Amino acid sequence: MSERLEDIAVQMVAGGRGLLAADESTSTIKKRFDTINLESTETSRRDYREMLFRSDEAMKKYISGVILFEETLFQKAADGTPFVDLIRAAGSIPGIKVDTGAKPMVKFPGETITEGLDGLGERLAKYYEAGARFAKWRGVIAISSSLPTRGSVRANAQALARYAALCQEAKIVPIVEPECLMDGKPGDHNIDRCAEVTEATLRIVFEELAEARVSLEGMILKPNMVIDGKNARKASVEEVAERTVQVLKRTVPSAVPGIAFLSGGQTTEEATAHLSAINGFDLPWLVTFSYGRALQDSALKAWNGKPENVAAGQREFTHRAEMNSLAAKGSWKKDLEKAA
Repeated sequence: MSERLEDIAVQMVAGGRGLLAADESTSTIKKRFDTINLESTETSRRDYREMLFRSDEAMKKYISGVILFEETLFQKAADGTPFVDLIRAAGSIPGIKVDTGAKPMVKFPGETITEGLDGLGERLAKYYEAGARFAKWRGVIAISSSLPTRGSVRANAQALARYAALCQEAKIVPIVEPECLMDGKPGDHNIDRCAEVTEATLRIVFEELAEARVSLEGMILKPNMVIDGKNARKASVEEVAERTVQVLKRTVPSAVPGIAFLSGGQTTEEATAHLSAINGFDLPWLVTFSYGRALQDSALKAWNGKPENVAAGQREFTHRAEMNSLAAKGSWKKDLEKAA
């Protein structure tokens, strides 16, 4: 595998393959396991991730890379095989979430700043040694009639840029994720407000990336789609795609090799339908998925924490990965979903 950042970045988004976001923190995966009445332990987390990573068809055909939580990067399967080796054997690239979470931003009510820059250079060296070749950092941007403030957007953009520069210095491709929240409070904004905030945010992010001397050719952008808030859903699939492409073409340089969308609280099928419609446009970047819930929800329910359900969970994961791979090629259709 090439070690050039530019080559790794392209591999992450090319050929209709996309990223599996399996980087849920310990507290987040506990919430997921609560939905199936399963206790979150190191063993249960290992068993769940192993079920996904040993889904050979999904991993080899549809998944280009896996974003891991730090615990998972160093974890081994039940037979002692390091997860990193399982992922590599499938022709996929191991990655790592490196931020330490969004915390309330002092003097900015209702807004957050993502932390984790302290000691990041040393951690990245450790992650590279463990096999990670890309990383992810999420900046969280609240949307309301009065939010976000320019100060919070600028602070999060600066953190994203500093993180990205440190990653590239460590020979790791940065995924830059400025998420303008669809499902945050109050969640009653319309698509026009989302477009306005997303466009302004991306402009500032790329200003800061330039100031930090980040190589655009050696990064991936992970943005939200332009969509109504969770309590104001009205826009059609076609409108979401059109407005999203419009904002991206206004703000994202063509030097960026790829865009991998987050699902951001959309339903499983919405995330797939919107991605496919976006890929129906003529785009200067490779555009694919970087989904967590939208790839995993049905697999988690089918598995239900039981060894005898591993095959059922893998079938669900493979199906969702295949549908999103079709969407990354612009060829997903509802009738394919129903026929599968």
